[in-house]
Order: sequence, then structure tokens, then C-alpha cells
Amino acid sequence: MTDHAPPVEQSRPPVLEEMGREGLIAPPGASTTPHDGTGRVQLSFTVEGGQDREVRVPPGVTVFDSGSWNGIAIDSTCGGHGTCHKCKVLVETPLPISRHDRRTFSEPELAAGWRLACLATATQDLKITVPPLTTRPKAATVGVGRQVILRPAVQKRYVELADPSLSDQRSDVVRLTDAIEDLELTLDLAVLRRLPKVLREADFKVTAVVVDEALIDVEPGDTTALRYAIAFDLGTTTVVATLLDLGTGTPVAVASRMNKQQPFGGDVITRISATMMDPDALGRLQSLAAETLDELAQEVCVEGGVDPLNVYEVAIAGNATMTALVLGIDPEPLGVAPFVMSTAQPPVALAEELGLHLHPRARAVMFPALGAYVGGDIVAGMLATGMDRDKRVRLFIDVGTNCEIVLSNGDTILSTAAPAGPAFEGGAIRCGMRAAEGAIEVVKLDANGDEETGVSLQVIGDVAPKGLCGSGLVDAVAEMVRVGLLDGSGRFLPEQDAAAKAPGLASRFARIGEERVFVLHRPTPEADAADTVYLSQRDVRELQFGKAAIATGWTLLLEELGLEHADIQQVLLAGSFGSYLSPSSAVRIGLVPKLPVLRIVSAGNVAGEGAKMALLSLRERVGAEALLEEVKYVELSDRPDFNDKFVDQLSFPVVG
Repeated sequence: MTDHAPPVEQSRPPVLEEMGREGLIAPPGASTTPHDGTGRVQLSFTVEGGQDREVRVPPGVTVFDSGSWNGIAIDSTCGGHGTCHKCKVLVETPLPISRHDRRTFSEPELAAGWRLACLATATQDLKITVPPLTTRPKAATVGVGRQVILRPAVQKRYVELADPSLSDQRSDVVRLTDAIEDLELTLDLAVLRRLPKVLREADFKVTAVVVDEALIDVEPGDTTALRYAIAFDLGTTTVVATLLDLGTGTPVAVASRMNKQQPFGGDVITRISATMMDPDALGRLQSLAAETLDELAQEVCVEGGVDPLNVYEVAIAGNATMTALVLGIDPEPLGVAPFVMSTAQPPVALAEELGLHLHPRARAVMFPALGAYVGGDIVAGMLATGMDRDKRVRLFIDVGTNCEIVLSNGDTILSTAAPAGPAFEGGAIRCGMRAAEGAIEVVKLDANGDEETGVSLQVIGDVAPKGLCGSGLVDAVAEMVRVGLLDGSGRFLPEQDAAAKAPGLASRFARIGEERVFVLHRPTPEADAADTVYLSQRDVRELQFGKAAIATGWTLLLEELGLEHADIQQVLLAGSFGSYLSPSSAVRIGLVPKLPVLRIVSAGNVAGEGAKMALLSLRERVGAEALLEEVKYVELSDRPDFNDKFVDQLSFPVVG
């Protein structure tokens, strides 16, 4: 089991091929006349809370592709391949109904015109309403970090220079560099062009702006108090930006938003696949990454009352694929065995080359990566948590579609990546959604409660539940294991056994077609099971596959170092998901080793913390590069024992 296999190139998604064989059901009024492939059709998009757009596309293009090609973001985690059932749109003109539409929408919704955008083909002019994309999912903006000695790469030196005279005809450059004797300054043509005018207009009282030892600007007067940088955690789903005052080392403002690349898929494999199948996709993905970073940069500057021209450096911590895409590097080798990076240490670039509107010569520093699937975000996380400094046995887990795992015994550090799948981020789950308003994030079950009191839910935004996010999924499954409604194999108890085990909860079991589900929230007492927020048997299986891949990863690392579960002194759950995951639920389903919950720490956004540290201290930046030599990467996909151990980890452990 691995998500490292290259995507299969195909002319259209397999779901569409399947539909072509089965045929579509056309509602009354729907056009079934096949198009002849000529001309254009006009699509009028109404984006709720956004800007309306009219686009013209060749007939036969899906609504999803029509929107994506023209900058209209339609929600998706599969990249338009017909598997995530999240690209919901409302179409005025009646369109044929696919079986996937029927699985997603109720009969009244289908009659109203709701369809999955990736399966709706534009063969005529259409008017389409697009629900607003969640641009700010719940995300961890801070995390576990360490104090550092403040020594940033960005320095400012205020100098008052003697006026030139016939007896002192030193050049402007020499006059300036003589006043800053402790630095071997280098400068480029852009600075040299500004220098004569700035010096004379400021009466030779100026501030030199230096990054490392490169003179990037000369500013009139004393501007030493204005020295800023931005740390980015460039996640596949969420991007977090923190504006730092380099004079004090303190955060000024922080903001997060969804990565605008989301319509190309919720994981790195679908985005790599997009670049393999469409030669224009790389440019669009790079542009969307730039837009995301720049919008966040402008937002934190406005919030902090800082002129973007006073931001002189940014640090970006992202996985290898996100790093390649933001730099405009073809990511295909990352998705094809043997999974090779173009470079482990990306060069320093100008921020404006990445689409950031800050100081025109601000530098952009990218974190180094250990491998194709253990990238710069994990190196940043290791830096923040001091994995190379602590002598305890520590396990670091960043849970996501691709889960990164690091184990240290105080002397040796091992790392690996496990293909956990999308379940932990709400993907491939029937009622799954991102951690946004309306998502159930905490579930508690009471075996002695009745239909009303047996289930307690916490919902993001304190609104009516709309779906189930990753932490809620883990809680729901863990609670069902605890009260005995799920057996060790992950199977729902038969109806008679469930009624005997927890009579108040057993009434929440229902059927949708042939599938048995457990209802978590019923909007009205008479609501049909298909209109509720529920947990299905298939959802449990998806979670089992994900947690088994992760558990197999840390089990193999423990074996490599000759350690047992009990030897682990601390488990760090990193990333946004790890921040909101219940440690007791993680133990109960076997996601982490069976340990006292006090040994399990929610580490938060450690990638962002590592990026901050690299901006505040040159010593820490060197430390991040040193990790490349200190950490050994263990590839799971070529382990002959991986499959056997994976099967062993599928069941839920018995926890007292």
C-alpha cells in the first residue's frame, strides 16, 4: 500500500468512463442531444460571496474544469476525478443525473438542480451557482517551539557619512562600506542605481539594509526600528503566515487561509497528476500558490500596520511538492518511482520572483527537505521541537494525507512517510468535510443515555452540524469502540447485540440502501437517514486503512532502533490536525502507541514555528541544514514486511 505510485494518465476520470458505460438518467427538460464538438457554450457562474463570471468553453467540458480554467474555485479534494463528491453546484438548466449525483443529493436537491461539477458536462449554455469555498479552515497558527538567540539575517545599520569634497573623493560605495567595517558588503545594480540620489537627498544620513552580507537597499534617515519578515507554513490544504518584528523577535500578526491550489486536488498526488496530464497546470498551480502567499502577506501587513516595503525576508516551510510548485519546478519525478527531488536545498530566491509584493529585493528562503515525502515542513518541525537536541526517546507524527513520522532515541534520528489517505482531513468520508464552520470536531457517547442524550457533539462555530471533520471522525470511531458498538475488526455490532450493549444508542443505527450507518445528528426527528450526519461502515474502513499505515510506519521505525512502545517518552502530534486530535482517542484506535495520555503532546504548527526560528536566528538556519546529514530516511514502499505489518495494524486495540 503506497500513494507513491505515479498517477495513471487517462483522457478522462475513471468515473466518467464508468458513467459512459452505464448511461445517465435525464430528468424532465434535460437536453440529451449530443453535441457535435464545434463552437462554444457560455457558462454564467454566480459565486456566493464572490464575483460573478461568464466564460465560454468548448462543448463537452465539465463544469468543474470550466470553472478551474477560468479561476473559479469549486470545492474538491480529488481534483475533479469524481471520487470526493464535494464539488457541489446548483445548475438552473436541467442536466442528466449520474448515479454519483444520486448518492450525494436527495431527490428534492436533484430536482432543484444540484449536481457534482466534475460530472456535469456543458453541452449548452448554463447558469451555475457555486457555494462559497471555505477559505479559512480551522488551523493551528502556533506550535511548540524553542527560545533562540536573536541574530537574524536581516540587519539595519544607520550611518552618518562625511560629505564628499575635493580632498575626499571616495566613491559612494566605498564611503558607505568604510562606515560598516564589520561586514563584507556586496551589492547589485539596482541598489547602485539608487545610491547616489538617496545619499544626497538624505544629506548622507542613511540606513543600510543588509541580508546576510548583501546590501539590498539604502534608505533615507534612521529606519532601524522598521525591520520585518514573514514566516510561511505552506501546507497542501492550509497556509499560515506570521509577520515578525526582527528587532524584538516577536510576532506582529498571523493569518491563515486555504491553499488556492485546492481545486486541483486535496493531496500532492492529484496535483502532481494534474501537471502530468495538462501542460498548463504547472503554471496555474504556481500562480495559485503565489496568490495565496501574497494575499496572506498583505493581510498580515495590514493587520500589523506594517508597510510591505519594510518586509525584507520570508521563510517558507512546505513539503517537497508544494516547494516545487511554488518555485515552478516540474513535480513529476516526485510522483514516480524512485521519487527523486530536483534538489534537497532550494536556492535563495527573490520574494518578487514568487509573486510576493514586498520589498523588491526581499529574499525568500526555502527549507531543505529530507526526501520526496519528508519535506521542508518536517525539517522545520524537527528544528522547532529540538529532535536533534533532546536525549529522550521521542516520536514525532504529522498526520495528514501523507503522514510524516520521525523517531529519535537521543542519538539516532529516523524518518519515514506513510500513505495515510484523505480520511484524516475529511476526504473519502460520506459526511466528511474540512475543519470549517459546521464540522463536528468532538464526539462523546454515553452507553447509558437515550436517543437524545446518548450523543454529545462539539461543532466548529457552534452552529448546526453540516458534516464530520478528521478529529470528529477519530472521536466517533474511538467512542464506538469504547462503548462496544464497534468490534476489534472495525465492524458495526449486529442490531440485536447493539441493542443489548447500548440500547439508547442502538436506535441510531439506520440503513441507507444496503449500507448500515450510525446517525450522529438528525436535523429533524422525521429526517431520512440520508439527510443526517452519519458514520458509515465504509468510513470506519477508511479510517482503519489510514491509521494502519501510520501505525505500521512508527512500528517499523521502533524495530529499526530496537525499541518497544513503552520506551517512548514523548509523542508529538504535529500540524493542524494533530492540534485538535484527542490523545485518548488516538490511543484507543491505535493511531499512536499505547501510552499514558500525558506523554502525548499536541505540538501544533511546528512547521510555522521552525520557519520563524530560521528568520530570527542564523544559527537555527544552519541547524536546519545540518539535519539533512543527521537524519536517516527509511523508505517503507520497498520493505517486504510492510504489507504483513499493515494488516496486523488494521484492527482496533483493546484499551483499558
